[in-house]
Amino acid sequence: MSIFQRTHYTSEITSFIDDLKAKKPTLEAEQRAGRAIWWDKNLNLADQADYGEARVAQQAYVYGTSAHPNGD
Repeated sequence: MSIFQRTHYTSEITSFIDDLKAKKPTLEAEQRAGRAIWWDKNLNLADQADYGEARVAQQAYVYGTSAHPNGD
């Protein structure tokens, strides 16, 4: 037996999460559905390449451009 092993200890957070999952068994499925809405997307690589090519580079110092009325 290791002196660092704490077999009977569970943190408050772990107890809270276990209790929450016991009260609401559909929680993980709802989380996965929410993630699928916002994050799990299939990217179109051709569109991504087009977006990259259409990007306009920002000037080094945006406040001192030649188009500025006080500029040269």
